[in-house]
Amino acid sequence: QVQLVESGGGLVQAGGSLRLSCAASRSTFSFNVMGWYRQTPGKQRELVASLIFNGGETNYVDSVKGRFTISRDNTKNTLYLQMNSLKPEDTAVYYCWASNYWGINYWGQGTQVTVSS
Repeated sequence: QVQLVESGGGLVQAGGSLRLSCAASRSTFSFNVMGWYRQTPGKQRELVASLIFNGGETNYVDSVKGRFTISRDNTKNTLYLQMNSLKPEDTAVYYCWASNYWGINYWGQGTQVTVSS
């Protein structure tokens, strides 16, 4: 069973930075794509950033372009999301997501990010 464990969430003032980490229980090479979703109460989960391993393509939702950066460290089986210039509207529970080459999805338990104004 694959486990994804997030860390790095917390409370930060607007304009601040946080780095989320997602540690996978198996090699990240076993995944086709990994990414970060976020969700606020009453809203659908939103894909914030994704990283396709074959080729390294990254994608971001428009609202975070230029502020967030997704990356990975294969030696640590860890995915990161560097979040800069945070805004109150970035407040959400952030979930790590991974999909393997057979289309099976895996999710972390979520980590709360709260940005105060």
